Amino acid sequence: MKNKVASYLALLVLTSLLLGAAGCRASLKMATTTSLYDTGLWGYLEPMFEKKYNVALDILSLGSGAAFEYGKRGDVDVITIHDKPNEEKFIAEGYGVERVPFAYNYFLIVGSKDDPAGIKGLSPEDAFRKLFNTGAGSFVSRGDDSGTHSKEKAIWKQAGFDYEVIRKAGSWYIEAGRGMGPTLLMSSEKGAYTLTDMGTFVSYKGKLDLVPIVDKGSILLNVYSAIAVNPGKQPKTNIDMANNLIAFLTSPEIQKLIGNYGAKEYGMQLFIPCAGAEPKS
Repeated sequence: MKNKVASYLALLVLTSLLLGAAGCRASLKMATTTSLYDTGLWGYLEPMFEKKYNVALDILSLGSGAAFEYGKRGDVDVITIHDKPNEEKFIAEGYGVERVPFAYNYFLIVGSKDDPAGIKGLSPEDAFRKLFNTGAGSFVSRGDDSGTHSKEKAIWKQAGFDYEVIRKAGSWYIEAGRGMGPTLLMSSEKGAYTLTDMGTFVSYKGKLDLVPIVDKGSILLNVYSAIAVNPGKQPKTNIDMANNLIAFLTSPEIQKLIGNYGAKEYGMQLFIPCAGAEPKS
């Protein structure tokens, strides 16, 4: 009887130690743009990173604007986004350590096959001008201060328009206030145009009645970067693990996996790896 009690107590102690060890597992909080999340890329990479570094990766899928705010408040340790002008501002203001590009693709203007505004083959800027001037066909904007929304505003600016005027230009312009996937679904339902990153469009293509209408133009380059939150601003930031994530994303092994991701399932490459180097449009 004494031996059984001793064995039972030993088992309890071992279980307690194992649970304690599990409880000490490190964690890393990351805010990521919805386009990286909606494509399934993070669902694919997350278990690999967690296993390699024995860490729990807590992922928040947000528009880039919200991701920056989380970083500024120190609510996350690292952000992965696609909004270069605001990324540079985030670093210049001392909130981020360094901008490290790790992949890119391109934005597309997509719409229904009949292309009611007749913008196929135009430059992005000319396409936007025609959408505004003709009012033929609706346009669904992310309208959520995301990287995609920021790119849309940049195209309107290049086309010579004040974005605040565009927002109030009429019922043809619709602000979804949603992530990329839901915005694509909404555009498909309405037979409307929208601006989308290529990766999310390809991964959602089977659910959509939309086709690429405009896919050429240097302004459509879409670069994804990782930025560790500056511990000088937020001392509680897990900077070591944030740096591990950036090293992981830019490592040859993971760069190859990013480049191959989705190719077999969708018949094309969703992301082009660039390992810390700024791609040229």
